[in-house]
Amino acid sequence: MNIGVIFAGGVGTRMRSKDKPKQFLELHGKPIIVHTLGFFQDNGEIDAIVIACHPGYLSTMEELVARYRVTKVRKIVPGGQTGQLSIYNGLCAAEEIARGERSIVLIHDGVRPLISSRLLSENIAAVRQFGSCITAGTVKETLAVVDAGLRILEVPDRACSRVAKAPQSFWLDDIISAHRSAMAAGRTDHIDSCTLMKRLGRDLHMIDGPYDNIKITTPDDFFLMRAILDARENEQLFPPE
Repeated sequence: MNIGVIFAGGVGTRMRSKDKPKQFLELHGKPIIVHTLGFFQDNGEIDAIVIACHPGYLSTMEELVARYRVTKVRKIVPGGQTGQLSIYNGLCAAEEIARGERSIVLIHDGVRPLISSRLLSENIAAVRQFGSCITAGTVKETLAVVDAGLRILEVPDRACSRVAKAPQSFWLDDIISAHRSAMAAGRTDHIDSCTLMKRLGRDLHMIDGPYDNIKITTPDDFFLMRAILDARENEQLFPPE
């Protein structure tokens, strides 16, 4: 099976939205989370979807899934106290759905809606070939590694630098065992699955994804996404395949 694990457990304090978490803010007539779910729903290789949702908004998520007919959603589970724990809750739900069948999970932010069906298929193919797939963003400006005092320690070659984005995809048994190892060691604060797996010494494969595969974190991101959707609607930009 191929299972999308979508985590939408945050409250979006940096977004400064008035009355709801950022994943429920509307753009082009639909909540951000629905834009994201649509790509997983429409991809023929995705068999099931799990959503790890903020505990206070489970009923809201259920209503959205029903209203927009996201029929591949099999489970909606409460998120955890950290992003890592929210992902783990989603992975446990995916494990229940898989019922022992070796499966691929595509772990994705609910507020990262500028993806494509082709990107999901490329993730699945890469996991089958390499055992993992971290979606990357190419770097268009010079990066610098600094210390706490902002002294530059290194300027990496831009051609060999990438930004780790999502989906981040793995064999389910590999990633869930890594989560359990981290938790047994008392670590529940990994920022994403890529960081967790690398700290455990796992080899990871990366593919380049769309440059505009942004995560909606701040008001600037929200307005940028709206501008991109407006441009696509006005046929100034080609939509993702």
